[in-house]
Amino acid sequence: MPGVRSHGRDRTALLSRRLPIFPLGSVLLPTQLLPLHVFEPRYRELMARLTVPGAATELGVVLIERGREVGGGDQRVSIGTTARLVEAEMLRDGRWLAVFAGTGRFRVVDWLPDDPYPQAEVVDLPDPEWDPVDDGALAAAEGEVRQALAMAAELREGTVAPGFQLAADPVQRAWQLCAVAPLGPLDRQRLLEAPTAIRLVTLANEVAEVRRMLAFRLSGG
Repeated sequence: MPGVRSHGRDRTALLSRRLPIFPLGSVLLPTQLLPLHVFEPRYRELMARLTVPGAATELGVVLIERGREVGGGDQRVSIGTTARLVEAEMLRDGRWLAVFAGTGRFRVVDWLPDDPYPQAEVVDLPDPEWDPVDDGALAAAEGEVRQALAMAAELREGTVAPGFQLAADPVQRAWQLCAVAPLGPLDRQRLLEAPTAIRLVTLANEVAEVRRMLAFRLSGG
């Protein structure tokens, strides 16, 4: 099949594909919405291609480890999130307003030359089926996240209402908790890269640290 290569013995698990990439200074997680203001000429061209009737409407989002979002020359991580175009509007001056939805994870196999925007050969990293043994870790992580968000709301710093609703599906629920947790980009990248069980424990531990700091501030410390 043109444009598809196998890397290793397990061809079905390791099929790669070409994906346009949008490097950012923030981390997109599966289930999360990403609004974008697209103004660089190379990404304007990408938006034009994504919005052609019948074209693929997916790109990859990766965190920039070093460098800047604008102009290129950045250093990027190798694990990112696939994102599907939900809404797009081209402004009169050629800029775009767009909304993407995080759908899954991928690993970069090979960075390709910019044409004119970044592109990579990637391998998709699908979520495994949910293991009921992780139910307790999911509940613990949810408790920490809800408590931290409630405290942030008391400090008028919350961006998510503490009573937010989550999906019934545990895989989606876990990703939603990661998406709303009050954590920085590097912590969120660690969550993106981790296996499910480790991800949930890491989420609970990291948010517990945030919660303790928020509790200290609420106590007048």
